[in-house]
Amino acid sequence: MKPILLPKTLLARVMLLIAVLLAVAQVASLQIFEYFEREPRAEATALQAVTVVNYTRASLIASQESLRLALLSEITGKEGVRIYYADFMEEIEPLPADPFINLVAKKIRQRLGPETIITVKHYGVQGLWISFNIGPDDYWVVIPRVHVERAFPWQWLGWAALVLALSLGAGYFIAIRINRPLHLLMNAADRLRNGEQPEKLPEGSFAELQEVNDTFNKMADSLAELDAERTLILAGVSHDIRTPLARLRLAVEMLPEEGCASLKHGMVEDIADMDNIIHQFLDFVKGVEGEPTHMTDINSLLQALHDRQLRAGRDIVVQLAANYVVPIKPLAMQRLLDNLVGNAYAYGGGQVRVASSISSDHIVISVFDNGPGIPDTHLEKLLRPFERLDSARSNAGGSGLGLAIADRIAKLHQGKLQLINRPEGGLEARLTIPIKN
Repeated sequence: MKPILLPKTLLARVMLLIAVLLAVAQVASLQIFEYFEREPRAEATALQAVTVVNYTRASLIASQESLRLALLSEITGKEGVRIYYADFMEEIEPLPADPFINLVAKKIRQRLGPETIITVKHYGVQGLWISFNIGPDDYWVVIPRVHVERAFPWQWLGWAALVLALSLGAGYFIAIRINRPLHLLMNAADRLRNGEQPEKLPEGSFAELQEVNDTFNKMADSLAELDAERTLILAGVSHDIRTPLARLRLAVEMLPEEGCASLKHGMVEDIADMDNIIHQFLDFVKGVEGEPTHMTDINSLLQALHDRQLRAGRDIVVQLAANYVVPIKPLAMQRLLDNLVGNAYAYGGGQVRVASSISSDHIVISVFDNGPGIPDTHLEKLLRPFERLDSARSNAGGSGLGLAIADRIAKLHQGKLQLINRPEGGLEARLTIPIKN
């Protein structure tokens, strides 16, 4: 059994709910009206039919027997009423399963007697056929069904359509009034998720939405204050740590080479690692949101990356796609690429390859390494701050912030950073940036 497919938007669901409720209400109203109106209408119809039968019978009784045939001819056709001789040996069709017709027949028999025969179709002629007798002679009085049945009130459909249109219009207006602040809230939450500071949400005219927007604004302000305090604290701690590190580096440099060369070299590397970790801390906390966006050629950015890595003595291959200019934050994107390439050299080993490609709606930049790869269950976790692996890719130290910074910058550009294990071995860090037309 297929599940019922409901519209996904609030507006469409409100419109559908109003339409269904109105349709059910209209059908229920018609049924209730029909039920309560059936009894008096059947009473009036039966009384009319009994009156016609009684007047016809009285007229035939009052006339001479020899003149009854002429009188029958004279009466038949008046107001559509017809009178026929009856032969009850003929087959009589039973009444249909119509509550109204059966109720009319019941009330007619109550007045004319239970032996009265009633049908609505005889000899192929439609109408209300009612039997009566005068002595040994039996007769039919046929009343046209137009006098018995009531035509369907088509004008009700017009009024129902008008009520439906007005209700849907009112529902659409209310849904739009609700949807607009919800869209503002959704966009503000999305900006907050991407590390941006959203604009203040308006109070609105609904008490419930006022409370929601006020709560969200306070939450955004609290997060901004918390982020500012975190940045200030970490920046201060990093600055205070760098001062003794600088003194320690100076003291190590002053050690004599004789007898201390290997120890001196190891201490210098440890100090450099500590300084690099502090640098990553500062990069993570200060963010890149304030940098303006510029139209930048992706190929020039990748070529600059290639030149920087060569100057650092690293073996790197850069495969460029066609030139394409996109609006990005150049320094932030440079930091992202440097982190990905640095991570590939630190953990992957061997040569690093960078390749770019362009589709109709995305630019993809991939950084490939030849390392041992990452367990699939940890691919998403490594994009979080301070996440490390207890594997062959974690023996190079570090703070666990490089990929988190890269992921934050990717989201800042409405892009996506993915870590993918290569079938032939190694890891692919794939950056996807949407092309805004």
